[in-house]
Amino acid sequence: MTTTDRWREYAVSADGTHHVHHGRPAYERRFIEALKFHAPGLAPVIDASGAYHVTVDGNPAYAERHVRTFGFYEGIAAVHSTGGWHHIRPDGTPLYQQRHQWCGNFQEGRCPVRDADGRYFHIRADGAPAYEERYRYAGDFRDGYAVAQNDAGDHTHIDVNGVLLHSQWFRDLDVFHKGHARAADARGWHHVDMAGRALYEGRFRMAEPFYNGQARVEGRDGSLSVIDERGNEIARLRGPDTSTLQELSGDMVGTWRTQAIRAAAELGVFDLLPASALNVELALELAPGCGARLMRALQELDLVRRDAYSICHVTDRGAHLRTDHVLSLSAAAGHWGNRSDHAWRGLARSLRTGMPARDGTEGDFFGWLADRPDELRSTHRALATYARHDYADLPQVWDFGAHDAVLDAGGGAGELAFALLRANPSMRAIVMDRPEVATLFSTPDDLTDRCKFVAGDLFRKWPVRSDAVILARVLHDWPDDDARRILARAREAMPTGASLYVVEMILDETTGAGGLLDLNMLVMTGGRERTLREFQSLLDDAGFQLRDARPTGAVNTLICARAI
Repeated sequence: MTTTDRWREYAVSADGTHHVHHGRPAYERRFIEALKFHAPGLAPVIDASGAYHVTVDGNPAYAERHVRTFGFYEGIAAVHSTGGWHHIRPDGTPLYQQRHQWCGNFQEGRCPVRDADGRYFHIRADGAPAYEERYRYAGDFRDGYAVAQNDAGDHTHIDVNGVLLHSQWFRDLDVFHKGHARAADARGWHHVDMAGRALYEGRFRMAEPFYNGQARVEGRDGSLSVIDERGNEIARLRGPDTSTLQELSGDMVGTWRTQAIRAAAELGVFDLLPASALNVELALELAPGCGARLMRALQELDLVRRDAYSICHVTDRGAHLRTDHVLSLSAAAGHWGNRSDHAWRGLARSLRTGMPARDGTEGDFFGWLADRPDELRSTHRALATYARHDYADLPQVWDFGAHDAVLDAGGGAGELAFALLRANPSMRAIVMDRPEVATLFSTPDDLTDRCKFVAGDLFRKWPVRSDAVILARVLHDWPDDDARRILARAREAMPTGASLYVVEMILDETTGAGGLLDLNMLVMTGGRERTLREFQSLLDDAGFQLRDARPTGAVNTLICARAI
């Protein structure tokens, strides 16, 4: 081995201050930090003068100093300098003039970087962008493909020119290893092929890459197994943490959790904390000893924590049950624990009749609410919280700024319209809903000039027209015939070529995801969740052409259609 190649036998010393060769110091110098050598025989180091690279004799490879230096990959090294991040050649000269917020390492002629706006993309070896798209995140290339994340938080594979390999998006994703990649959807981790198709039906809490046709996986029950490429279990490495009977029994008593949360929210427990269980008991006039019993249950649910002095504090989860929280679920606790719980008791009857189970009440759910002002306010407060949470990232999923104005039909408290307006300063919006709802809410001070509420019936001629209409979580409230009527009214209020945006959960045709919410719509409103094919059929019938369907990062998908 030549002197020049001797670095291949170098290792970092145990204290990380220098390099050793066959157990002996390779040179006399000592550093604050020394990292391993990379081709062409240079190692990153830090001393009192700054960060740089050294040769096999421990001497600087160039005069420049940086904040941090990293290893050479494909003959190029990432460095963090006072002016920003960039790449250098072995002689220390910059590869390009641009500076980034962060740089990765070159792999297969591409390197991920983050720009000043916090957006990720890949650059070529000359420093030029490899494509125009910008992502929330982008990783290294392996075997010609890298993982990129969109603004909704979902991931897909791209090639070296930024072209999507397939049309599948996942909650999490890995690069390919021998033609397979680890992927996570709402149900868990699994493996996919290069077309983004699942290799098998099962899902896991954890899945490792395949190694010679087999992979180690952890089940949701805590079991550990080895599977083949068809998902078949080859070996059981560890049994489940709980039995199937225990799991089912836990599901069967889920109402315990619902009712404990409802009672605590109804009593106002969370607004009293921090306090001792006894103080809660006295303040709420509970029976002797019941304060401690309730707080113990809330602690089991991770809604409160008890400190060393037996004072109970609200956890981050429990804070959502305070009435003053910006995303308060206090009203939702009453809805799920009272009205919804009551309707679910009639599920068997609803499954036989196809009708909601509201114990003899007639008319549609929203007409029923209109006659009960307190229930109306409580329900819409709960819906507003979910909307404020779930629609927060929607402006990044699609370029709504292309529209001068939007109509949020059935928009309730207007949270979706508010999110779009704040993301698009020149846009205007109208929120249309039933008269009793339209008068219930008002426009925030910062949006007064650009948003207004109007009263309108989804099933009658709409009082306004628009080039862009949004129906967010509206169609799932209704059976197919009523959904067609709403879409027909929407089409009537739109010129040809106008855009329709439907925000709904999309049922997976191969899994059970969304099945319980579908049953909830049945018992509560007589509505239903739908597959994308079912939505496409409804849109076709009403005079719309499906253009796109994009996950929003929450439980919903943005369905984009064009009036034809």
